[in-house]
Amino acid sequence: MKIYTKTGDDGSTGLFGGPRVRKDDPRIEAYGTVDELNAALAMAQAEALPAAISTVIERVQHELFAIGAQLATPVPAAHSTALLRDEHLQALEAEIDRFEATLPALKEFILPGGTPAATRLHFARTICRRAERRLITLVAGTREAVDPRMQIYLNRLSDLLFVLARAANQAANHPDVPWKKPGGN
Repeated sequence: MKIYTKTGDDGSTGLFGGPRVRKDDPRIEAYGTVDELNAALAMAQAEALPAAISTVIERVQHELFAIGAQLATPVPAAHSTALLRDEHLQALEAEIDRFEATLPALKEFILPGGTPAATRLHFARTICRRAERRLITLVAGTREAVDPRMQIYLNRLSDLLFVLARAANQAANHPDVPWKKPGGN
């Protein structure tokens, strides 16, 4: 089986169980950004992450793949791609709480950065926020039902990625860098 089909050479792509749409369709933008987020998490995984963080990231990557499949399918229930459940949201919240309990309380804004692993997690967080925006655009512009849990998932995931970036820095004994107002003391 060849990887290229030439069917997208005209700027269109096929949805799973649905029509062909332009490659800049809001649905394609949404699941394409989720795919980009998944690749950014793979880059973070390529760094030396603590095992507890790595395990969470791997699980999240599988869940993001499921979200991408759901977004690529106009009628997910008809094609068994409606895979996101409330338990996935609850798991994200539990991980946020678990890791945050080990971190010093934030009293100020911090800059994204630190170790290479933490920096990649911060970068993934910004892609996650963009994926959330793309999903909101899709929801606003379609008559098709879009599972609201996907939007909640991406919102929680960006919070988790922030906490995991801080945890990665903490594990490497690299302190968070507080933001300083320009011109301030």
